[in-house]
Order: sequence, then C-alpha cells, then structure tokens
Amino acid sequence: MARRFFGWRMVGVAFFVDFVAVGFFFYSYGVFFKAIAAEFGDSRLGVALGMTVTSAVGAFAAPLVGRALDNFPLRRVIGVGATSMALGFLGLSLVRTPLEFYLVLGVFIGFGASSMGNLATSKLVSNWFDRRRGTALGIAATGVSLSGVIMPYVSAEIIDTYGWRNGFMVYGFFTLLVVVPLVLRLVVSRPEDIGMLPDGALQGEHRQQEGAAAPPPRLSMRTVARERNFWVIVATFSFIFCCMSTTLTHMVPRLTDMGHELSRASLVMSLCAGLGVLGKLSFGWLGDKLPMRRLMLMIILVQFSGQLIMYLNETLWLFALGAALFGYGVGGVVPMHATIVGKSFGRERFGAVFGLMRPAMFPIQILGVPFAGWIFDATGSYALAFQVLLGLYMLAALAVTFYRSPERLARRAAEAASSG
Repeated sequence: MARRFFGWRMVGVAFFVDFVAVGFFFYSYGVFFKAIAAEFGDSRLGVALGMTVTSAVGAFAAPLVGRALDNFPLRRVIGVGATSMALGFLGLSLVRTPLEFYLVLGVFIGFGASSMGNLATSKLVSNWFDRRRGTALGIAATGVSLSGVIMPYVSAEIIDTYGWRNGFMVYGFFTLLVVVPLVLRLVVSRPEDIGMLPDGALQGEHRQQEGAAAPPPRLSMRTVARERNFWVIVATFSFIFCCMSTTLTHMVPRLTDMGHELSRASLVMSLCAGLGVLGKLSFGWLGDKLPMRRLMLMIILVQFSGQLIMYLNETLWLFALGAALFGYGVGGVVPMHATIVGKSFGRERFGAVFGLMRPAMFPIQILGVPFAGWIFDATGSYALAFQVLLGLYMLAALAVTFYRSPERLARRAAEAASSG
C-alpha cells in the first residue's frame, strides 16, 4: 500500500530540488546584484551578463541533459547536477576577477542548473503521473515559488551581515552536504522500476482512467522538430521566459533605485514569489481541466497586467500589488510548460523534447536580462526596457493562438484516414 505514495514522494523530492536550484541562485541573484557589481566595476551590464552566461551554458547543455534523463537513472543525472551547483557556489565565494566569475557561472552553475533544475524535476514528475500530471507538476513547482518567498530575504540578511561571498559559501556547503545525498537516496526514475504504473496504479491492475487521453505516439526527434506545435511552444515560452527572467533579476535593483531599502525590496520579491505558489497550484490543477491554449492566454494576461502596474508606479504598495499579480502569473508558467510538452509529445520523449526546446528558445530568452542592464547603464532608467517587455507579451499571446491540441490533430488525422 505504501508504494502507492511513491509518486507523491517524487513530487516532494522535486519540490526540494527546485527550491535549491532556483531559490539559491536565480531568485537570489537580484539580491546579490549590486554587491557583485560594486566588487567588479559597478557595471550592471557586466553582472547581468553573468546570468546570460549561465543561461547560455544551460541552454546548450539541455539537449544532452534531456537525452541523459531519458536514458540513464535520474538520480545519477540530478546528483551530478547538484554536485556541479555546489562547486559553483563555493567557486563564486572565491572568485577575484570578472573572468573567474563568468567561468564559474558557465562551467558549474549553468551546467548544474540544467541537470538538476526544472528540466530534470519535470521529467521525474512526468514519469510518475499521467491523468494528474498538471496537478503534480504544479505542486512540485511550488518549491520554486516558496524559495522565492524565503531566499531573497535570507540572502539580503546574509549579505548585510556577512557579505556576499559568505552567502555563496553557505549555499555551496548546504547543496553538497544535504541535497546531493538526498537525491542519491530517494529518487526513483520511473514507477515501472518498482512494479507500478503512473498515477499510483500497480502493474497488473486493470482500472478505468476516466478522461485519460491516449499517449502521443513515440516520435523521432527529426519529426518533433518539424511539428508546428513544437515551434509554437518554443516561441510562446521564449517571450514569456525573457520577460520573467528580466523582471525577476532587476526587480530588487529597480526598487532600491526608487529609494526603498534592500530588505523591503527583497520582501516585495518574496511577495511576488509567494503568489507564485498559488499560481502553480491553481494553474497546475486547471492544466488537467482546461485547454492549454486558453490557459496560456490567461497566464500571459495576468503577467502583462502585473507588469503594467509595476511600470506605472513607484509607490511601494502599488509596485508590490503589481509584483503580486505578476508573480501569480509566473507561477503558472513552469507547470504549464511541462504539461503542454507532456501532452503534446508524451513522457517517453519528454526529456529529449524539453531539452531540445532550451537552445531553440535561447536566442530570444537570453536577451532580456543584459538588455535591461545595458538600457540602465545608457539612460539611468529601466523604463525603455520594460516598455519592450510589455510588447513581448503581446507577441507571446499571438504565438500561442497557433497551438493545436494533440487530441484535435489526432481526430483530424483519423477522419482523413477514414475518408481516404
């Protein structure tokens, strides 16, 4: 009977791994931002490029990581990624030049985040769930948002008290001594490895799964790359991730530029992430109920509205209101990205397809963070950068209208075959 809960145990592991992979770096990077800039010449473009380097390495490593996730035990792949992240954090505490800073981010953080982050945890959860995949992914992804609630403030306190180098050192030892052993001990790649099926069924059981659609056929990667839905998903999420990463990286610097204290600015980031918890749970649940295209348009509208409020207001409580609305929309993106890939291409090819999307999204996704840093260095303001982001949301909404559900495509194919 206890085996029936293994799937939810994997959700718990994914939750914890996402908390560390995202919270210790991506949600905290904006808090470390000004301290690192002061260390290396006070250029925001220079620090923003650090995020670009990290994302670039992660994007180009993703196809290899995705194939590894489909072909090797997940505990090994995630364990290697966690070890790389730990070494990266420790390396960041020791760097003395901008070149060393970029090398550590690229070699260790970029590869580690790709191997233990959303790609890996989404693969793990997708292996264990079918009918309730959206709900399970939403719960697991709340680890990302909860880390955003907690870690910006924790990072701000550590920086104010001990300095940014000691902050990265603490994160490195925690990842190495806690996360790596937990992954190696608890991760089970697939339910079939312990005599089970997705959604908690035991092998040999015959049960009716109401509402469960037939899994998509196993496609070659060449065929996947020719699918219209593949490129629709790539375009839509490229624009969304570009806007999200730019906003989250520069949110704390924007607030401190307005005259707000670092600790208060970090609390606004925490509020943003806290609403992301609700977004992940609600949109994850809705992902099992509503058409993907309708849900994605809802997410884009919510994020756009939050961005607009932040752009128009410098008063702390109004900016925080916009950040909360934006964060709620951000919460829906991670579970919906994994859900739409799983529904469109199936769980057997999930890692490879998800990994192939990363470099395809890279050219657009990567531009936002350094672009905003460059705009600030050139004009002394983020205004133009965030005007551009508002336009990108419109492009994302346009792109997603071209998505066609796999069930609809399958029905059309069957009708064409029968008529022929």
